[in-house]
Amino acid sequence: MKNTVRTFVAVEIGAEIRSRAGELIEQLRDTPANVKWVDPANMHLTLKFLGEIPTAEIPRICKAVGEATAPVAPFPMEVRGAGAFPTVRRPRTVWLGTEAGGEDLVSLHGRIETALAELGFRTEHRRFQPHLTIGRVRRSPIGIDDLGQRLDGAADYTAGRTQVTEVVVFSSRLDRAGPTYEPLGRIRLGGK
Repeated sequence: MKNTVRTFVAVEIGAEIRSRAGELIEQLRDTPANVKWVDPANMHLTLKFLGEIPTAEIPRICKAVGEATAPVAPFPMEVRGAGAFPTVRRPRTVWLGTEAGGEDLVSLHGRIETALAELGFRTEHRRFQPHLTIGRVRRSPIGIDDLGQRLDGAADYTAGRTQVTEVVVFSSRLDRAGPTYEPLGRIRLGGK
């Protein structure tokens, strides 16, 4: 049995957002850009990637996340607006952003980041930008301009709303068929 597990903390999204994100992917898929599109069933909004950690540490991580999120009340989130990192002209990660709830997610991330730093996890030095990754561009200049233009055209794309009521500590197993995510702990916001 493996003694470590690839782990991250995330917010799950609802069926409406998954469906609308899938519709946008279909609109973008026919560009000649070489993009590995995310299966909508696997979509989530990552708050913190932890990497390979000992399985024995999972309870301690869940406890720290629970203590960090206990004072945070559930909040609405709207997933809206397509874009790319670093830019739509040089896309590497294609995403949908957040409108309502964006600052709440930044605050939630900060609380989790601080709690996990106390357990020895590295902190990010750049500002957290809440986003839902929908694709990763492979190194190929073909079709990048077309993809960028389509992303510009989808800058106001609305994927839907959901209520953020919990964060989830997930394990991630990678194989040829794609990633498999399994919840290791569900932590309700507000400590309930």
